[in-house]
Amino acid sequence: MEALDADLKKELNATLQARRELGEEYESALVESFLEKVDQRIDGAVERRVRRQLAEQQLQVARGSREPRNGDSWGERFGFAIVSLVLAVPLSAIGGALGHTTGLFAAWVGIVGVNVAQAARANPGLFGGRRRTSPQGGDWKE
Repeated sequence: MEALDADLKKELNATLQARRELGEEYESALVESFLEKVDQRIDGAVERRVRRQLAEQQLQVARGSREPRNGDSWGERFGFAIVSLVLAVPLSAIGGALGHTTGLFAAWVGIVGVNVAQAARANPGLFGGRRRTSPQGGDWKE
């Protein structure tokens, strides 16, 4: 993971240096190129994770376990948080450079939104008004 972080940092520095040298007219193309590289890294990481989970599930089924475990372990949530924070740095830099305060705000709204969506996916009753029966027999909201 540290090698990927270093590579992304080098890519960001190269993109910012190219922007300084080429000027604002190439800014959107440079940002799109950098974001495409980030997308490729994310896609590769997700693909590896999905393959690993499928292999683990197939192994469990082959060993006789009828139900594969739910794939949302603490380690995966922690990994998601780390990746989110690592990507927050270049996204904040790009958002701040291109849109100043508004761009920075938009980048962080996106980062928080992705994390909220992940939390809602991992804990389905977290944000919903799921009803539960009280000990006295009536309904209450959680």
